[in-house]
Amino acid sequence: MESKWWENAVGYQLYPRSFQDTNYDGIGDIQGIRKRLPYLKELGVDFLWINPMYQSPNIDNGYDISDFYKLNPEFGNLDEFIELLDAAHQMGIKVLVDLVVNHTSDQHPWFLESKKSKDNPYREYYHWAEATPEKMPNNWQSFFGGSTWTYDEHTEQAYFHVFAKEQPDLNWTNPKVREEIYQMIRWWLELGVDGFRLDAISHIQKESWDFKITSNPWAPFMNVSGIENYMAELSTIFREYQVMTVGEASGVTSHEAIKWTGNHGFLDMIFELEHNVKIGNPGEEKTSIIGFKKVMQRWQMDLLKGGWQALYIENHDLPRSISTMGNGTIESAKAIAIAYFLMRGTPFIYQGQEIGMANYPFRTIEEVDGEDTKYFYYSLLNQGISEKKALKLALNWSRDHSRTPMQWSADCQAGFSEVASWLPVHPNYRQVNVENEKNRQGSLLLFYQELISLRKKIVEFTKGSITFYLKKHPYVICYTREFQRLGALVVVNLSEKKQKVDLPKWIISNQKTILLKNYTEEKVFTSRIELLPYEAAVIRYVNPKK
Repeated sequence: MESKWWENAVGYQLYPRSFQDTNYDGIGDIQGIRKRLPYLKELGVDFLWINPMYQSPNIDNGYDISDFYKLNPEFGNLDEFIELLDAAHQMGIKVLVDLVVNHTSDQHPWFLESKKSKDNPYREYYHWAEATPEKMPNNWQSFFGGSTWTYDEHTEQAYFHVFAKEQPDLNWTNPKVREEIYQMIRWWLELGVDGFRLDAISHIQKESWDFKITSNPWAPFMNVSGIENYMAELSTIFREYQVMTVGEASGVTSHEAIKWTGNHGFLDMIFELEHNVKIGNPGEEKTSIIGFKKVMQRWQMDLLKGGWQALYIENHDLPRSISTMGNGTIESAKAIAIAYFLMRGTPFIYQGQEIGMANYPFRTIEEVDGEDTKYFYYSLLNQGISEKKALKLALNWSRDHSRTPMQWSADCQAGFSEVASWLPVHPNYRQVNVENEKNRQGSLLLFYQELISLRKKIVEFTKGSITFYLKKHPYVICYTREFQRLGALVVVNLSEKKQKVDLPKWIISNQKTILLKNYTEEKVFTSRIELLPYEAAVIRYVNPKK
């Protein structure tokens, strides 16, 4: 298989609203991203994925787009974005932007026209169906809670939305819609972006409205048959411009991902959502390590046959990994980093992950911004659940944990802004910030720099095969990456307790050196070994059989 540049690259996800504010309105902006490019270059990343900055009413923080061709003034203007592109490119950093084409804002001109009458030319740009206030076309439920349908009194029909009611879904069966979308995609590519992260792309095809739900409530609009036709059309454009693409493709199985990714797929890689397995009582849920292991092992092995995976542990929709997978310690954050970063695929870092930013200790619902969290909270109150318990349940997995401002320094507002920020700054910012991490020996930030450098330097991590060991162990992740005669053994204890394990004897007997570890104490790795809590190591060896 021909190597692509992104196979040996590391990505960094930016949530612009929370990255860096330079005009002192409490909201991050384009100039803030540009200001921090030297930091990103020093970290060692090769490309950025920037969350939406398009014109938007911000019901879903930019994922409800009212104009695909304009930027939200709170972030800046198009000229500033072009300057950012040029500055990033001069540093050798590529830029991907979010492509949101499953839906628009209900303030988009297309939808405003669509609502005017049943015979409006834009009516078929969206999904409308006969309904009454008491009876919707079906009983499908949206991702944000409640019906996927919202009734419109003016035209006496309902429109469809898999997310918030302010995010009506586009009708991809309409050739005119696809023509408009493809024109817009080409416009951004001509502007100079280096690729796209395709938001919610596996939802663009829907089942017929009489589809009956059985076990999976999202089945009517998740990777529905026929979507491959639209993906093939998109792929033609992407290949023409030779840009990088990564899809958010919930519902695409590890087996199907071979068809979706790689040299002959629709996209270069996809984010799978399966590995975010929860365990624990409601309100106290954490990531299931064995669940994470099982999913990742299956995806890694299935994609060996020809696909490619986007590797991640955090993003703008998930709580912080140091809080959900780890125990808040730097050792646990380093172990988590090693566990996923050296698998087969392209690793992504989410802003703040590299310094160990943690979940925010929200005290009231007024501190929360996310509409989905608020909806869940108030629905719990309506069920008679107490405010204290409802807050605990709603906040446990809230997306707002990952959206608090980036912690740059111990200065006011963590160096993010000089005024109160749109979401509160985590109270630990005086200890956990970039400036402290830069200067502290053994810090998580310096560890990430070392990890990024190691991944790029060791050929096994880019071109190598992958083999898993200790597959059923509930806490220890163990795998090898091999290319020709050289190999690297990755062993990670993702628990707070010591774990005794048997490592492959033939690997240990042929070990050359320890490439990376998260404990400073000297240690000899033998075939029978006791791993300390959250201990992780990468061991180089030679395969005598090759």
